Amino acid sequence: MKKISISNIGKMLILVLLFSTSFISCTDKFEAYNTNPHEATEEMMTHDNLKTGAFFTQMQRNVVLFKDGTNSDSDYQVSQGLTSDIYSGYLAPTGSWYGGVHNGSYYFITNWLETTFRSGFSSIMPAWQSIVQIANEQGLPEVAALATIIKVEGMHRVADTYGPLPYINYGSGSLANNYDGLEDIYNKFFEELATSITVLTDFTLANPNGRVLEKYDLVYSGDVNKWVKFANTLRLRLALRIAYANAAKAREEAEAAVSNPIGLISQTQERASLKHTSNLVYYHPLFEIAYNFNAGEVRMGATMDAYMNGYQDARRPRYFKPAVDGAYHGVRQGIVTSVWTPYVGNQISNLNVDNGTTEIVWMTAAESYFLRAEGALRNWNMGGASQGFYESGIAVSFEENGAVGAQDYIGNNTLQPIAFTDNAEGSTFHAAAPSTITIAWNAGDSFERNLERIITQKWLALYPDGPEGWAEFRRTGYPKLIPVVVNNSTSINRDVQVRRIPYPQSEYNNNRAGVLSGVSKLMGQDNGGTKLWWDKK
Repeated sequence: MKKISISNIGKMLILVLLFSTSFISCTDKFEAYNTNPHEATEEMMTHDNLKTGAFFTQMQRNVVLFKDGTNSDSDYQVSQGLTSDIYSGYLAPTGSWYGGVHNGSYYFITNWLETTFRSGFSSIMPAWQSIVQIANEQGLPEVAALATIIKVEGMHRVADTYGPLPYINYGSGSLANNYDGLEDIYNKFFEELATSITVLTDFTLANPNGRVLEKYDLVYSGDVNKWVKFANTLRLRLALRIAYANAAKAREEAEAAVSNPIGLISQTQERASLKHTSNLVYYHPLFEIAYNFNAGEVRMGATMDAYMNGYQDARRPRYFKPAVDGAYHGVRQGIVTSVWTPYVGNQISNLNVDNGTTEIVWMTAAESYFLRAEGALRNWNMGGASQGFYESGIAVSFEENGAVGAQDYIGNNTLQPIAFTDNAEGSTFHAAAPSTITIAWNAGDSFERNLERIITQKWLALYPDGPEGWAEFRRTGYPKLIPVVVNNSTSINRDVQVRRIPYPQSEYNNNRAGVLSGVSKLMGQDNGGTKLWWDKK
């Protein structure tokens, strides 16, 4: 484990580590909560020396879990690596657990479903509640606004994983065990973002170089201007998420995001990620999982193989490492076998991640352009035309990943995804080409064809952000993903694929009335085949 330099981070970080350790020990006894398992306890709220900076850092460290002295890389693996990372089509699990009969083949392992829920309600929400309380006491609305933006960034991932949650009344002392419907939660997200954006816009217009919580901000070092751009882009992301469920609301929120005077993320240096410094390295947990967990427990997914090889994508060496033959080869999801050796050897491409440089990215600059491209395709006022935003999204993605040849790629109108050929010796797990979509913009194509074009390139640019890649596939049906080999579920259609993750067993054990209220608002059973509210297409 890489140790954090105490001399350079200072006493406050000692406190946050101590708090986090004691806090996690509480969450390990989640069953013991017999009143409201989603509220910070009175004892937690009495830590007068744990002020906003420590809680702010805690929130940032729990949006995406990684080895930080409290969470571990295995927490990432079960919360994201064995759910959204594989259901997005980006990666495939190659661990030997249960012979492949697990989440990868749609047989959910109960204790793998806990971590995403727990991190939201044991780390993000209580820290937010504490920050808001302290900020209100100290008259610092900009601090509360920053914390609320991070809360929405973290909790929309939780909501998009499970569905209804006990979110809106959190911290109010009311019956917060009852779950809120996902539509209501999204309306609350928009309300919170709108308020926070207004506060921070006023702050940064009055203080152009103003910084807030600079010492504790792992993303933007307190740069409020960049936080406003992130919040506007997040608002646009969530607006498009609901485009098929509430088109009018989606357009209203999207156009409000674009019209803000500070703007959206537009440059590589504005993307949201946990930054590396000389004494503090928050490296991506996929490094440990791909290289140090047994013989390697994750590899390039078959769908990425089909698209990136078909497009001869120059980002391939930035995302993956070539196999022994110099080419890039993936793995199908849902392989059930007792022999995994061929899939962790040199016939399959490993991930190109580094423990000193690969950042944990929340939002790319490229995503911002693809969001506007889709909005413009829907005839929303995005400040430009769909084609221009689409092509800028590709160009910026190449820039963000240090790849060359973007203009030739953008103009190519012939290359298509190819059939997947399993490169492991003796394998027969091949698959037909998932799509015929080309790269170059074609104004004469139908809305649906150009939407597929936008989302496919957006998906490639989002890698390895599994939660967003999976959410976009569920929302739009794009990119078209290669189906699972073996489907061990009776509730999930092999072609429709996984739509959500079931609620954790701890909720049934300790908050049964609450979780049942959530199931009732799902409008379906608590399984992986039930669609979320915004999944309406």
